[in-house]
Amino acid sequence: MATVIPPPSKRQKRENLELSSTQQDVSEPTPDAGSFRARILDDAGEPIIDAVEIQFADASEKNLSTLVNTYLGREQDDFLPYRFDIHLPGKDTIVGVFPSSLLSLLQQHGVTAASETIITLSARPQAVFKVRIASRQLHKIRGHTQAILVCQWHPDTKLKRLATGSGDGTARIWDGDSGTPTHTLKGHTSWVLDVRWSPDGTKLATGSMDGTVRIWDPQTGAPIGKAMTGHRGWVCSVAWQPYHLWRDGEGPRLASAGGGKDDNTVRTWLVNSGRVDHVFSCESGVTCVKWGGTDLVYAASKDKTIRAWDAKAGTIVRHMKIHSHKVNHITLSTDYVLRTGFFDPRSQSPPATEEEKVKIARERFEKVAKKGDKFTELLASASEDFTAAVWDPINMQDKKPIARLQGHQKAVNHLAISPDGTLLATCGWDNHAKLWNAKDGKFLHTLRGHVGTVYQCYFSADSRMLVTSSKDTTLKIWDVRSGKMLKDLTGHEDEVWAVDLVGALVASGGKDTTVRIWT
Repeated sequence: MATVIPPPSKRQKRENLELSSTQQDVSEPTPDAGSFRARILDDAGEPIIDAVEIQFADASEKNLSTLVNTYLGREQDDFLPYRFDIHLPGKDTIVGVFPSSLLSLLQQHGVTAASETIITLSARPQAVFKVRIASRQLHKIRGHTQAILVCQWHPDTKLKRLATGSGDGTARIWDGDSGTPTHTLKGHTSWVLDVRWSPDGTKLATGSMDGTVRIWDPQTGAPIGKAMTGHRGWVCSVAWQPYHLWRDGEGPRLASAGGGKDDNTVRTWLVNSGRVDHVFSCESGVTCVKWGGTDLVYAASKDKTIRAWDAKAGTIVRHMKIHSHKVNHITLSTDYVLRTGFFDPRSQSPPATEEEKVKIARERFEKVAKKGDKFTELLASASEDFTAAVWDPINMQDKKPIARLQGHQKAVNHLAISPDGTLLATCGWDNHAKLWNAKDGKFLHTLRGHVGTVYQCYFSADSRMLVTSSKDTTLKIWDVRSGKMLKDLTGHEDEVWAVDLVGALVASGGKDTTVRIWT
């Protein structure tokens, strides 16, 4: 017996009627957009491809990345992801976000004969790994009895150990996996203003408002040696000497900054003996200290300047003046690789021998800072004068910065350079964070979303995300490519003064006295 097809339902009849009464799209297909000639540079400005013809229809970052990798002779398994900056012809403008239609972008900027113009593109290699976005609170940990002022993760991302410093005079070490305390470090008699892990992760340094620096064993929570005394005011910042510069027989060195009204010095210490190595002076209190990969010690001061000293010779080599008010913070383009030393997030385990550790730490630094035979370690400064500045302290000739960044409406409180050295983030009292090109200071994005002062900002290890902490009790995670907010992390009950991130874990602390870990 044959199967009889049932008649159409009322719904099918209605849909067929609507379809027959609708004007169908009979427009002509989009004509060929043509091609253009591209010149592709590496992140140092050296040409990778002098000139190659590319179809506008094929001009995507994925296709351009394939082109660059193929031209450099890489096997497909060794391909690196790239981002591309577009240098607009005839203009001093760089577009840092690649558009969906390159031809439309060029036409919007007045480039009419795009097919007859050589377009310059800068290729920026991206991290081969990708950090997952933190989206929820993993732990809420109580323990400190006063506000948490600072936090930092252990340099080995797989260990997931967190150190915090508080107004209760203690530092604490926490297990990020279980959310439990491992040690309470007691000894300071006033606020702990800074905590910093050594690059090899075997020691923890703290600086306090009581004017002392202390070194701790994170395995036992016991102090190593006596308190380092000498500062006449509070110690607001400490910085370890990079691992590849540690000298045989002497062990690591540490720099500390005196920020009180009665102390305007930076001291470097021989950690193993507790002895002072050098004392460097500023005209006013020091706000931040960093130890660079070429053995220069940098200090920002309330005297509106930044100084750099040769840590070995003990002599001043740079005195950088541009700001009209005190300098709140400084950061280096090599901060991430110096902080993590020989701990590479792509490796399964750290190297076994001392020689291998030094070799890997040096290679990681040189990969970021060395271009040809020249070292370039950028420094960025944030000031109360509403501006930031980008400097090249090693190679500067005329005592001027590479760029002065104007745009904030109030004091700039904090700033960070991405681990790949291409982006600079600033944040301040105008409730905004901003993104800039770290190499030339070109403005990229304003990150709007906070409704209170933005206290700190840090990049993820893959340089694709930025996390900010604010007076409005929230943390926010941003996509640095588009400038859009990815996640709004709520849970703190008061101002969030400290933040740090490692891998997919974000740690925060503030006025509500709790440590929170997000994943």
